[in-house]
Formats: sequence, structure tokens, C-alpha cells
Amino acid sequence: MIEREKMDIVDQKQIEQILNDAAVKMTDADVFSVIDKALQKKGLSLAETAVLIMADKRSWIDRIFSAAEKIKQDIYGERLVLFAPLYVSNYCVNDCAYCNFHLTNDVTRRKRLSLQEIKGETECLVNMGHKRVLVEFGEDPDNSSIEYICDAIRAIYSVSIPKGKIRRVNVNIAATSVENYKRLKKENIGTYQLFQETYHRETYEALHKGPKGDYDRQLTAHNRAREAGLDDLGIGVLFGLYDWRFEELALLSHAKYMEENLGVGPHTISVPRFREAPGVFYKPAFPVSDDDFLKLIAILRLAVPYTGMILSTREPPDLRRRAFHLGISQASAASVCVPGGYSQKRDAVGQFNIADDRPVDQVIRSVVEDGLIPSFCTACYRIGRTGEAFMDLAKPGDIHNFCRSNAILTFAEYLEDFADPDTMLKGGRLIEKYLAGINDERLRKKTQERLLQIKKGKRDLYF
Repeated sequence: MIEREKMDIVDQKQIEQILNDAAVKMTDADVFSVIDKALQKKGLSLAETAVLIMADKRSWIDRIFSAAEKIKQDIYGERLVLFAPLYVSNYCVNDCAYCNFHLTNDVTRRKRLSLQEIKGETECLVNMGHKRVLVEFGEDPDNSSIEYICDAIRAIYSVSIPKGKIRRVNVNIAATSVENYKRLKKENIGTYQLFQETYHRETYEALHKGPKGDYDRQLTAHNRAREAGLDDLGIGVLFGLYDWRFEELALLSHAKYMEENLGVGPHTISVPRFREAPGVFYKPAFPVSDDDFLKLIAILRLAVPYTGMILSTREPPDLRRRAFHLGISQASAASVCVPGGYSQKRDAVGQFNIADDRPVDQVIRSVVEDGLIPSFCTACYRIGRTGEAFMDLAKPGDIHNFCRSNAILTFAEYLEDFADPDTMLKGGRLIEKYLAGINDERLRKKTQERLLQIKKGKRDLYF
């Protein structure tokens, strides 16, 4: 039964065969028919996605990009949700070849934040304008026990200063037990994220040592999280460890399995790409070019249209800007990937080299200049639009009706509390533009009323 479950999630031989079948000579009609189906926003099969993966003519790729932009706009609109990672502990018992936190890395200074230090880091993030964080822990039973993890989450939520507070804590911890996931759920977390890193079993087992070296423990973690009652689940791979074409189909296979067997598809799919870091001597066997990286993002948007897609500061500003239009709906900003890095500003080794180190306001100004609304919204989590309820709105694109107003309101908060004059001016004009684009007159008027309340000092207003 267990073996059948693992095969249902990712059948490696089947994926390889599908890719081989798609590698035959194809025509414009073959590619365009798949794109036309994708534009119906009902998703794609593995075989259909493989056609797009193997499509290599410039005209085909341009059509893929154009379709991805349309689907992103139809479902997620012009908004881009911003967040920051909060690294709490970099102690780790695993010796993974690609990660700076690996056990035998003597370059990394190990640090586990005290609860007071966690609160200090949280204050720094709030003072930057952030409203949601992704907490990160290395796997270590002593330094990152479930008790400590829960204490850390409560510490983050407890911080409330004049500039605001963190409204949503998403969590990335090592694969664990149903009982531990139940404890996470009690802490009112948002999305639980866990990446397979690579779905190619042989590659996975070669690159991982320690508890994380158990491929099946990692692959079935979301099943246990769902059994524990968590219904917003995030998946992803680290592109570069194995052929991106295989990884993309494996991600899609995992997403379909979740939807069909767990009752909810992935709330998010993350697309980190391998970056060097001190003490990491691994060289990716399958480096992903910028062109292929943008292509895989666009294809994921076509194949899983309802899913939020996350891009980190591993990528440089220009590439991030292009990716935001092709499918990315969430992005980190002003990230620090070392415990204590926000408050101490020390020159410490991080989990990976950051390629976009701009402060939050510069990221926001760039996003605004590109016609997108920076959003700090956490409304869905707080009023129960999660799991199946979220999917019922996201799949037909109805979530967009709530998101535009909520994005406008949270962005207006940011402008009032944090923006420099240039960002304030440009952001105000953008709000006026998208406010006028709310077709529902009643909703538009209510949004206008709440904008006036924000001007007068009211905060945390949402639909």
C-alpha cells in the first residue's frame, strides 16, 4: 500500500517515458492546441505539459509566455504578495551537498535565536513594512525541537509595535510526524512548505545524508501534514540538482496527487534555483539557464493555474521583474538568510548567496513602476478562505475579486507608514488606477471608505 502511494505521487519511469514521447518532432498545431487548452484555466495533463517543455522554437516559447501572462492576470490580477524569510536556527544534523547549513560545513557560524532575539528580528521586519514571514529552521532534534518551533511562532505573533505586527507566519520545517504537524496547526500557521529538492530518487539519495536522506519520508510529508489538519501546503524543488524538465513534470504529478487524494492541491509552488554559498562545494549537474528558468515558470503557470508561485531573492532584479509577469504571485523582499541577520546586520554566512539585496522600498518602487500592486494581504488565512475554500475561489479566478481590494488596502498602509516620497507619489497613482478598475460599485465604494480610514490611522482592514 505504501509503495503504491509513493508511485502515485511520482512515477519516475512514467515521467521519463512521457518526456521521451514528447521529444518527437512536433508541429505548430501540436503546441498551439495545448496552449489553447491551457487558456481555459483548467490545468494540463503530464503529457500536455511535456509538449510545452519540449517546445523549443522561439515562436512557440513566445506564445507560451503570452498565455502565461494572461492566465496570471486572469487569476491573480496585478497583485504581487511580498514576504520575508526569518531564519531562526541554522543548526542541522543533515549533510546535504548543496546547502550551506550542512553538518560538516565549518565555515558556517551556528546560531539558534533566543525567544527575545526572535522578537527583535520580528520588530525589524515589521519596521521594514512586512506583514508575513516564512520561518526557517535547520533539522536538529535538540536545537529545533517542535516545542522550540512552536515557542518561536508564538514569539513572532506576540510582537506588536506602533508600526504594526506580523499577521501571518508560514512555516518551513523538516518532514515530521502527524502529531508534530498537529502541534503546528494549533499555532495558527499559514502555509506549511516543504520542498522535495529533487524528485529524482537516485540524485536525491546521492545528495542527502542524515535523516533527510530518506526520500520517502520527504515525499510523503504533505500526506501527514494533511492528516493533521493542515490544508494550505506548499511544494517545490531546487532547480539545478537534476534535469528541470523531469522536475517540472514531477512537481505537476505531485500537485495532481495532492488535489486528487488530499482534497486540496498545493497552495504554493516554489521555484528556487541553486546558488553558491561559502562552504558549499557542490556544482549543479544540471544548471538552469535564465531562458529555461523563465520558460519553466511560464509552463507551471499554464499547467497549475490556480497555484500561487513563489520566487526568492536568489534571483537578480531584472529576472525577477520578468518572472512576476509570467506567473510568480509571491516574492520575498530584502531577505536575510542567516539567524539574527535583520537586527545585527553582521557579515555572516547565509544559506545561499542573495542576488537581489535591495531594501523593501526599492523593491516596491520597482514593482509599482512595472504596473503591479505590492500586496501584504493575509485576509484569506484569517477568515477561513484556506484549503478547499480557497481553491473553490482560485480555480475559476474569483479570488481576484477579493484580492484587488485587499491588495490596495495593505499597500495603502505601507505607503502611509513606510514609503519614501517618490514611492508614495507613484504608489498613490497606482492605487487610483486599480481602484477605478473595481467593477463592483458597492465593493469599490467600500474600498474607498476604508482607504479614508487608513489615511486617518486605522489599520488592518480587509474583505
